[in-house]
Amino acid sequence: MPTPIKITVKNIVLDAELFDTKTAQAIADALPVETMPNEWGDEFYFEIPVKMPLDDTATTKVKVGDIGYWPPGNALAIFFGPTPMSRGTEPVPASEVNLVGKIIGDATLLKKAKGAAKIRIEKA
Repeated sequence: MPTPIKITVKNIVLDAELFDTKTAQAIADALPVETMPNEWGDEFYFEIPVKMPLDDTATTKVKVGDIGYWPPGNALAIFFGPTPMSRGTEPVPASEVNLVGKIIGDATLLKKAKGAAKIRIEKA
């Protein structure tokens, strides 16, 4: 059963869900998280208090709106457009991420939140 979450950056609030995987459940258990996001192209990423290895969802093929967990940085990554590794409009992570969730709605709204000092992820 997916876990509904809410992502807040500046004045943008997006509904999302965490999938029913071990990594996603560990992230849900660590919520709420409020921190300063890093930017890598059209991706926000930030360290969270979760340490998990790559799992069977691990991939470098992500879409706009996908939420990934990046084990090398113990980081959550939210993809909302091309990254420096992209060759087109789809995001490409720096290396494999576990797919842990997705934004419900228009993830590209996050482009308006670039430069944000704070991002908050909480259960909805």
